[in-house]
Amino acid sequence: MDRCLRTRWCNIGGAQRHSPGADLVRDIDHSDCQLVITEDKYIDELKTLDSDLFGNDRILNVDSLFHDYELAPYLGVEPPRIEVQASDTAMLIFTSGSTSAPKACICSHRRLVSTANAVAAHFGHSRDTVSLVSMPWFHTAAIVQGWLPALSVGAATVIAKFSVSQFLPTVKKFGVTHFNYVGKPLAYLLTAPPSPDDRSTSLRMVMGNEAAPGDIEEFEARYDCAVVDGYGSTEGGVSFERTPDTPSGSLGVAAADGIKILNAETLSECPRAEIDSNGVLTNSNQAIGELVNINGAGGFEGYWNNSEAAERRVRHGILWTGDLAYRDPHGFFWFAGRDDNWIRVDGENIASTQIEDAISRHPDIALAGAYAVPDNTVGDRVMVALQLKPGATFVADAFDEFLHASDDFSSKWLPSFVRICDRIPTTATSKVLRRQLRIERWQTEDPVWWRPERSGKLELITPSQAEAYENSFRPGTLTAI
Repeated sequence: MDRCLRTRWCNIGGAQRHSPGADLVRDIDHSDCQLVITEDKYIDELKTLDSDLFGNDRILNVDSLFHDYELAPYLGVEPPRIEVQASDTAMLIFTSGSTSAPKACICSHRRLVSTANAVAAHFGHSRDTVSLVSMPWFHTAAIVQGWLPALSVGAATVIAKFSVSQFLPTVKKFGVTHFNYVGKPLAYLLTAPPSPDDRSTSLRMVMGNEAAPGDIEEFEARYDCAVVDGYGSTEGGVSFERTPDTPSGSLGVAAADGIKILNAETLSECPRAEIDSNGVLTNSNQAIGELVNINGAGGFEGYWNNSEAAERRVRHGILWTGDLAYRDPHGFFWFAGRDDNWIRVDGENIASTQIEDAISRHPDIALAGAYAVPDNTVGDRVMVALQLKPGATFVADAFDEFLHASDDFSSKWLPSFVRICDRIPTTATSKVLRRQLRIERWQTEDPVWWRPERSGKLELITPSQAEAYENSFRPGTLTAI
């Protein structure tokens, strides 16, 4: 990577796969890749590459017995000295693919260096910093939040595969001071049994995005460190600042005047959120819109070989993030999910993250994913996938009692289907794969509870009930999803 930053070579980061071989080959072909560095476990997935373009000299297997032999001719060779411009492409980094096919986002040297310096300054990096990077290296979080900020001040980076059991031993062994995440790693880490050493580590700062507010508070209390959960996207172009009075769970205030919440159909700014005394958003249809930068592309530098996607990202002179959000009466922004995370119940648009954050407060739930499944009359029904903490058992009546006792849980958020997973399907960066969950619906080997009547009690759905419910849909309705 450091060689890529000093020359015109370009690093290409991959993305999480559902059908690894086909998607991996697609990304290699799409990005005009010229050299693949891989290992034994991926060799079979590369067999469909064009052999005329990717012979043995274009695929370097680090596990191969011939690895050293293949590199021997280049040992000690001085690399060419090429002048690099700030606008030159430093890497292509693929989007996570949690909602659509991954896209190769262009990142210039200017963007990488400026972002790394800003992160290092904001989070107080110094030569004494020890940054733990356990997120996949094909994601911007590992590179831009974890490694490069530490590198920019000459600090150490610890590279370790994410592991719940090894997190605390790694922090203690290397004196880790900073840790970054994306998605739900905090929820997984909190499933580990508490230890008397939890509050006496060197860990000072944790930074990331998309953690549940309850997980953030519990992690801070347990490890005696600060957790800063902000907003991030591979494309860039939108950023926020956290002021001392920023509420828990909020993104903060806009870092630039052009950051707004727009109605994608009318292009008008959405009204401020109206919050009742219980903390429930009462005008979600009007207040929730797409997070944009009306001043244009900003830091977004385009997608490689995908001008159509780039044009969808920047249209009418506005950068559209594809993320839903709302703004409260005090000007603070709140994340509400991706633009395909809408759940429409009784004519009201509901953001999946609102339901997930509320359900995640249940003491037995480690991770929750909320998503829309079709209703056999009109609109959607709410379905949730739950991953329980070790040793916990799902009790339907107790779950409903918890939801009904939550003052900020709207009656329209009540799940009609509850799927209990050993492990919720996620991307490699621990983002819930709602797209996969929506396709599978109740057709899964996991136990699924449902409400035959919307306001009724949860009961375990049987194969015959699932078949009867599917037969109640108009022909073609489910196959079109």
